[in-house]
Amino acid sequence: MSKVKYYYDSENLAYRKIKTRKRIKFGVIILFLLASALFGFLSFVVLLNTPYFETPKDRLQAREIENLKLNYALLNKKMDQVNGVIEAIEDRDNNLYRVYFNKSAIPDSIRKAGLPGKNRYQLLEGYDNSQLVINTTKRIDVLGKELAVQSKSLDVILKLAEAKSDFLSAIPAIQPVQNENLKQMASGFGYRTDPFTKARKMHEGMDFTAKTGTPIYATGDGVVAKADNTASGYGNHIVIRHGFGYETLYAHLSKYKARAGQRVKRGDVIGYVGSTGRSEAPHLHYEVHKDKRVVNPLNFYYGNISAVEYVVIAQLANKENQSLD
Repeated sequence: MSKVKYYYDSENLAYRKIKTRKRIKFGVIILFLLASALFGFLSFVVLLNTPYFETPKDRLQAREIENLKLNYALLNKKMDQVNGVIEAIEDRDNNLYRVYFNKSAIPDSIRKAGLPGKNRYQLLEGYDNSQLVINTTKRIDVLGKELAVQSKSLDVILKLAEAKSDFLSAIPAIQPVQNENLKQMASGFGYRTDPFTKARKMHEGMDFTAKTGTPIYATGDGVVAKADNTASGYGNHIVIRHGFGYETLYAHLSKYKARAGQRVKRGDVIGYVGSTGRSEAPHLHYEVHKDKRVVNPLNFYYGNISAVEYVVIAQLANKENQSLD
């Protein structure tokens, strides 16, 4: 039972009941209900953000987030392993392959540079685990860049290796006549007595004495540029262009086994010993040209003779005797 309230009426000198208006009562009730609703909503929000009030969906989502964190951790460990392998390859590339081919090392500022763009990872920001995702993505981008740089570097090394192989095959590195077919090494490179004029003049090659018909071998890979007798004094002769500035000339042949334009390899038979042209006896006159200048062929016989044989040939070649052409 609600309490009855009174007020004192001074005019009539009596106590009278206080009558509450229905409008005020209704307003109080509405205010109370609104306050109760607001309090309930706030309490609900607080409960939602505490671990004591989780729905099955929330628990599933939390488990998935933990699994993703674990997967990112495993991914970073694998990237550590990949990074170790890449660093080992980079070390060999800089300190072995590039040193061998006389190429400068690729600096880390190029190898490990990130990708351009300040806002490259902007779409990954604003999430609970954004930093984890951004850091991992950056690592993947850097590894991808390192792999791209290393791949290009190995392409360069491969081309250099192929060029090196071609270069080594092109060098005139063997004797044009085999030792078992030689009578003697008649004359070497340098000033010699001309057999016809008896004057001392420059002999620009080496003379190998052998029987007519003895095989003559290409001393390096190349293309036959000439196989004719148009050059004065050489008789039947062959010129091979090896590339890299090298040319070789084989003179006084009895006959050819190669034609102009033909590609030959080191050791291929290209002709036979003779005495055509300005020649005193059957022999091969052999010259080596580097960058259009004659050089001593003796410096190139490392491909098919021993050190002892080289010493003997060098002693004979250095004698100032009479040449055969």
